[in-house]
Amino acid sequence: MKNSLVTAALFVVLAESMLVGSGLIIRQVSDQLPTLVIVFMRNLMGLLIMMPMMFRAVDQLATANIHLHLMRAIVGISAMACLYYSWSALPLGQAALLKQTAPFFVPLIAYWWLAEGVSRRVKFALAVGFCGVALILNPQQGVIEFGILIALLGAALSALAKVTVRRMHLTEPPRRIVFYFALFGALFSALPAALNWVTPGAVELLWLLGLGATSTAAQLSMSRAYTMVPAAQLGPFTYSSVVLAAVIGWWLWDESIALMTVVGMLLVFAGGMLTLNRPGKNRRADPEVKETEETTRVV
Repeated sequence: MKNSLVTAALFVVLAESMLVGSGLIIRQVSDQLPTLVIVFMRNLMGLLIMMPMMFRAVDQLATANIHLHLMRAIVGISAMACLYYSWSALPLGQAALLKQTAPFFVPLIAYWWLAEGVSRRVKFALAVGFCGVALILNPQQGVIEFGILIALLGAALSALAKVTVRRMHLTEPPRRIVFYFALFGALFSALPAALNWVTPGAVELLWLLGLGATSTAAQLSMSRAYTMVPAAQLGPFTYSSVVLAAVIGWWLWDESIALMTVVGMLLVFAGGMLTLNRPGKNRRADPEVKETEETTRVV
């Protein structure tokens, strides 16, 4: 079990590092390409990367949940557009941190949609986490930064996508979920991209190929990690992207983070730990906790 935890943790850190790499690429090409074009090209590149793997396992494409794949793609593409905008508009560490607020929305959506219970511990964790979000918003400045609101909207949409995956994970293998997301994502993002089209140059195409590779690797690595050990044990490692992004943002672009934002980050981190980590002796006894934990799975 210990070896499985170490391996799963390494997969999570790899996935989070790939996501930060995606953020760096988005920052690199966002001056030349609109966000909607980047979203389309990312899904197209991801689809091209996934197709050889799926052709070797065509029997895995059959599904009885095509409606859930369609819903997950629509919601996921919307979340991706918000996330990509935040990577280009906000300091790298702050964008990575706001992406990690998605687990706070998951129990609320799961309660509303799947009628899953929310334990008192999770309710307290949500209160702590949203207090941190309030500090990051810092409304005392008089103006709430648009990029932060978009990032939070993206986190909420990402949570909805995760709950959709929660509905599918008992019958749909991770590879099928990732493939259909890339397929429908490319189709659904084609029209918005066409309306805002800017033809990528050779250099931009290389960056976009890297974006497709890092994003797909992140999805597959995260999927692999959450099939090895319970989600609660991997919670702390998902925040590795925040530290990495903050260091890279400071190193490459001399980005700094205000003290109020740092305090908010600490509260979000604390809330996330309370949401994901439960005492082992209580997890089996509390079915509500078990259900809420399951909704934090990421694909």
